[in-house]
Amino acid sequence: MRPMYAGIGWKDILVIQTMSVVMRSPVVMWRGRIKVVNQQKVGVIGGGQLAWMMAIAAQKIGIELSVQAANDQEPAVAIADRVVYGKVSDAKATAKLAEHCPVITFENEFVDLEALQTLENSDRFHHAYHNFKFLPRLATLEISVDKLKQRQHFRDHQIPTPTFYAVDQESDLINAAANLGYPLVLKSRRHGYDGKGTWVIKNVEELQTAWTSIHQAPAIAEAFIPFEQELAVIAARTLHGDIVIYPVVETLQIDQVCRRTIAPARVSPAIAAEVERIAKQIMVSLDAIGVIGIEFFLTASAEVTVNEIAPRTHNSGHYTIEGCHTSQFEQLLRVVSGLPLGDVSMAVPVAIMINLLGTEGYADNDPDYLHQRKAIASFPNTFIHWYGKSSSLGRKLGHVTVCAPTYDTALAISDRIEKIWYGSSQNADTESISNKRFS
Repeated sequence: MRPMYAGIGWKDILVIQTMSVVMRSPVVMWRGRIKVVNQQKVGVIGGGQLAWMMAIAAQKIGIELSVQAANDQEPAVAIADRVVYGKVSDAKATAKLAEHCPVITFENEFVDLEALQTLENSDRFHHAYHNFKFLPRLATLEISVDKLKQRQHFRDHQIPTPTFYAVDQESDLINAAANLGYPLVLKSRRHGYDGKGTWVIKNVEELQTAWTSIHQAPAIAEAFIPFEQELAVIAARTLHGDIVIYPVVETLQIDQVCRRTIAPARVSPAIAAEVERIAKQIMVSLDAIGVIGIEFFLTASAEVTVNEIAPRTHNSGHYTIEGCHTSQFEQLLRVVSGLPLGDVSMAVPVAIMINLLGTEGYADNDPDYLHQRKAIASFPNTFIHWYGKSSSLGRKLGHVTVCAPTYDTALAISDRIEKIWYGSSQNADTESISNKRFS
């Protein structure tokens, strides 16, 4: 474990920790005196598991966190310092949140961007909260929440991205298919996640089915990238332009939903350096302030292409809670509250994160999956994060992080955990993919 207070005796640490808990503010030792640091206040739109993990990080560094949650069943409600009730798209609730917080960040992209822009630009709001900030800025959010605008931004800034076409009507889709050929990928421009709103299309029949399924909403059609591996990074950038990039990770997908993250990625230094270079280019070109998750494709010829970005903490970065010296959640809070950036290096040699999704058959008999969670908890250096959400098939209910000295040890434990959770058949695909090595 890293020393938290270098040069201070254990009795001093006890006093500091006790005062921090009682006063709910960070306490430091300075020239033999205990000093209480003024507490920062941060708001987050959203009350799900990302906000919940952010709230845990906020307690660690003495930040008062308020959340905008849809109801009292959302995970962050139980631990946040303050709750404003309202859906993430409710700008009136956001205005109430701003009464308590000089800075507001985001748990997800499902906000009503136009309503927030109207709110931010209103004279009344600006006069009442002249020092208030949305971070990331709404101008950054406007690009990153729309997949067409993402692709256009990448193209205009020479960031490697698949060939794409805007699809506003059926004729656009037919023309795009004629130019791209099959297979191709059709994506909703907004509100897609965990495979929702994304179709890999192999023929004309599937094209028509996907167009009907998407309800003819604005979309993009793009070239299918025959990737060998999917990679990701978490990047953070401050108001002053300082950037840190977390280790490059592998993400393993089953049915377009992330099943595992392996950190650090088993790729060559040259590939890792290229991913980091692109990540920095994205952060600067977007003038992004905060934390962004960036997904990449890696082809057999070692070409790196950007898949998508998320203007927030990301599932691929959950491993950072135990795997890195500073978690992605603490890092976001540091950025938006003006604290120095934290160390993003690995705290352990290898960390593997496994998503725990709702499965068939257990919700009725054991809705909290207590039997499986108990079995998983028996493994060494294994950390379970249970979100406390109601179960449904495919829903993210929690995650597990395995820390180990080697890839082989971490992979062996991860395979056993997935077998406990998903059974042998569902575990087979992940196990075979995980055991591949890329260069």
